[in-house]
Formats: sequence, structure tokens, C-alpha cells
Amino acid sequence: MSRCGDVYENKVTGEYAVILRGTEDRGQGPGIAHLTARPGAAVVGEHFHPNLTERFTVLRGRLDACIAGKTLSLGLGQSATVEAGVAHDWWNSSKTEEAHVLVEVDRAPGADNVDPNRFELLIGMLFGLANAGKVDRKGRPSSLQAAVIAREFADVIVFTHPPPSIQRVALGILAPLGHLLGYRAIDPDYCKPHGHVTPAPEILARAGLTAG
Repeated sequence: MSRCGDVYENKVTGEYAVILRGTEDRGQGPGIAHLTARPGAAVVGEHFHPNLTERFTVLRGRLDACIAGKTLSLGLGQSATVEAGVAHDWWNSSKTEEAHVLVEVDRAPGADNVDPNRFELLIGMLFGLANAGKVDRKGRPSSLQAAVIAREFADVIVFTHPPPSIQRVALGILAPLGHLLGYRAIDPDYCKPHGHVTPAPEILARAGLTAG
């Protein structure tokens, strides 16, 4: 689905990600992307990954995050690792400066049966919906579309709001209705990369990779 240099962009949330190790060239290691979080950018909402670990390393600017209820402000060279099942959120609070972040995503220990490439498939779907104008100003799809996605990708991501007990009831009602009305969790037109660039050699080096 993606190789080094492929791009995913969310024009609503302000996220711009250049793949450094994608689904077609990651081998046995983590998927890696160079994320540019534009001023005011924020991920779509607090969530956790049941079977994945995620590591953020700031290359330029600052990235604010809330991990397991603790708020952090990461500066140049600082990193944070989010283990599977740990609730987290992140945003760029600067009004003028971009945050450049190396993001690494891999299977959690013991999650050998999970396909980590589905994380990228989810990102492509959410970004594609945003760019098509099918989300609100915070990047959130409609309730029916969100329910269909949440059920399909429950192995990859779980949002913390509303509470899980309410989500289970809501998904049991909304997801089948969404499918009935034609909403899809995976749309190939949305999930594919949105462009291709040549990653900067210094960014590849920071990720432990080489050009070519």
C-alpha cells in the first residue's frame, strides 16, 4: 500500500505524514513516518491502541501530549513511547511553528497475530474522509461512519470517549445501520496515499534509514 516517500495529508487536522518505512518496505521493523503537525494541529481524539506501540521523537518544534493522564511537552530530541492499551492524545499548541516528529508504530509484544499495516489503512481512511469534506472541523466523521470504522478497526484503535460501556451499546446499533445505509470502513479511493515526495536524507538518517 505504501513505500518510502508516499504522503498522507489531513487538511482538516493539519497533519502531513511522509512515509519512511511503509507497508511494502517495512520488513520486520516498525512502520516509520515523518509527521509534520502544522500550528494548531491535533490528532482526532484521545485513544489507545490495543495491540500496537507508538513512539514519538521530536525533530523540530514542540509536541504536546497527554499519555496515561500525564501532560507532556516534548522538545527537540525528546521522545515518548506509548505502550499498547495506554490512552493518549497529542497536539501542536504553537500558533506559528510546525512540529516535526518521527513516529514509529509496531506490534506490541505478544500481538503476533495482529497486522500492524492496518494502522496505516485506518489513517488513510480517516484522512481521505477529511479531505473529501466528510468530517467535522475536528476531523471526526459522522456518527454512522465513525461507528462502522470503529467496529472494523477495533484491533487497531479504541477512542476513550464516550466510555466503553456506552460505545459497545452504540456500536451495536449504529454500525449495522451504517452498513445498511452504505457506509464503508475501508474505501480504496480514500485509503491510498495522497502523493509522493523524496524524503530529506537527514530525516532518513534520524530514522536509521538510508536513501535508495
